[in-house]
Amino acid sequence: MAFNLLNWLLGFLALDIGIDLGTANTLVYVRGKGIVLNEPSWVAIDKRTRTPKAVGLVAKEMVGRTPANIIAVRPLRDGVIAEFEITEAMLEYFIGAVHQQTVAPYPMPRVVIGIPAGVTGVEKRAVYDAAIAAGARAVYMIEEPVAAALGAGLPVGETRGSMIVDIGGGTTEVAVLSMGGVVLSRSLRVAGDELDEDIIQYMRTKYNLLIGQRMAEQAKIEIGSAYHLPQEKTMTLRGRNLVTGLPDAMEVSSVEIREAISGSVQTIVDTIKDTLDEVPPEIVADLMEIGVCLAGGGAQLQGLDRRLSDDLRVRTWVADDPLTCVVRGTAIVLDDFDKLQDLLVGLERGDTRR
Repeated sequence: MAFNLLNWLLGFLALDIGIDLGTANTLVYVRGKGIVLNEPSWVAIDKRTRTPKAVGLVAKEMVGRTPANIIAVRPLRDGVIAEFEITEAMLEYFIGAVHQQTVAPYPMPRVVIGIPAGVTGVEKRAVYDAAIAAGARAVYMIEEPVAAALGAGLPVGETRGSMIVDIGGGTTEVAVLSMGGVVLSRSLRVAGDELDEDIIQYMRTKYNLLIGQRMAEQAKIEIGSAYHLPQEKTMTLRGRNLVTGLPDAMEVSSVEIREAISGSVQTIVDTIKDTLDEVPPEIVADLMEIGVCLAGGGAQLQGLDRRLSDDLRVRTWVADDPLTCVVRGTAIVLDDFDKLQDLLVGLERGDTRR
């Protein structure tokens, strides 16, 4: 009786939180408040003690600028936890920041958190344990493509089939959904980070110019594209000349950046094609009517929807505010938990009781 009363009090006083724990960005939704936090998944730590010095945007601003005793790292790689203790500290910081913003009386939230579709049991356990250690009283997990489909407004619960492609920082998730379940899914560890690395390597090979990750990301966002642009653009990239060792700058065009990332873009396209090749004919007919939805930060790559429409011969469209689709999907689950809890996955597939 006392235990049930305690649970009721916690449910009343604590928050319900949805988290998109991404390789590049972490977004947090609070039930009744909306999306209250959108920060880069970066942590600056002391090399010797491994204690966090800064988290989120402040830590990202330190990249490449820290003194010798501090390093800025991303504790998630390819959508999964690579540095458990640092991820725990990051989650604890974000959950604490949310409680400060919302002035919740009890800091033990119930959490729904997005995970890549292809993760192993060990990787699921790491996410679960990190969230519990960060202060959550209950943790539920949902596959990111399912959450993204909910957030994008696709008819996940209907008999009609739908298809989502969620391109994040570390992974590209492709899923075909029908009747509230996943018919087919693919998880590819080629996404936004790989495009950044492609640009870095291109500049190094062609121009002997070593640029940083932030400069490469800026080039991808401003002039990167997967399809020829109506008016091609140029941008000046700055870094270190590998021949002279001195600072240098080079003006590059959107045509060159498109060439630099073409291999990774083609890998993503081929994965989507392979998924479509295995889809039942009835669902293919549905997709020709509904189209293929793009979500995640990578969906904002210029011309990607046109490239996929041409290659797949199926209308491809970008969801509204694609970066927030996953966290909006967790919000929908929290708002109608009893009805949608079958979409959640536990530490063992299908077990949501933990």
